[in-house]
Amino acid sequence: MNKKITIDNYLDNHYIHRSNWLRAAVLGANDGIISISSLAIGIAAASATREPTVLATVAGLVAGALSMAAGEYVSVSSQTDTEKADIEREKIELKEMPEEELNILAQIYEKRGLKKETAKQVAIELTEKDALGTHIRDELGINEISQANPIQAALASGASFTVGGILPLLVVFFAPVKGMEYWLYGFTIIFLIILGTTSAKAGGSSIKKAILRITIWGTIAMVLSALVGYLFGVNV
Repeated sequence: MNKKITIDNYLDNHYIHRSNWLRAAVLGANDGIISISSLAIGIAAASATREPTVLATVAGLVAGALSMAAGEYVSVSSQTDTEKADIEREKIELKEMPEEELNILAQIYEKRGLKKETAKQVAIELTEKDALGTHIRDELGINEISQANPIQAALASGASFTVGGILPLLVVFFAPVKGMEYWLYGFTIIFLIILGTTSAKAGGSSIKKAILRITIWGTIAMVLSALVGYLFGVNV
């Protein structure tokens, strides 16, 4: 028996509904893997013992996770504050100049391809049903997909950074001290490939492009970090 398809479950199947949490999670994990690996590679290239690399990696992991969470919270909160301010302004405009707002709405629909008369009628009917909601969606471009939760974004970003950062930390703990930077590079590329594949599948995008993009930039970061370690290392 075929499952009845409604507009709600149809839209829920689209990948765009995952964009907010997926962006924060992928950004956090990618930053955790690359930044902690790069930090560890730079220290390992300048150190003859394991302890300095472990200490720097743990400190970087803690500081990075907190920084990512705080940064994501502040960023999303600023976006939310701006959206709320625009919504409040829209409420005032709808109250003080409803006709002008109706014309603006009609012009928006006309630019999207509707005939002038049809656009006007659509604007009237949608305004009668939910004037504020219609203007928020069609004039301001704010909807459930674009709206992000600051707490959710902060937790996703911080947690994913921690998960990503733990991976190179494990390599630091168990890889041989001699040539540790090469072990870190090799395993980090594997971690990035797994992350790129996972994010591409979750977002419905090209796996090949995701892997290529994430490994190229990761490699650049790690190579530059190793170069700094070799150039300025003091062999602690």
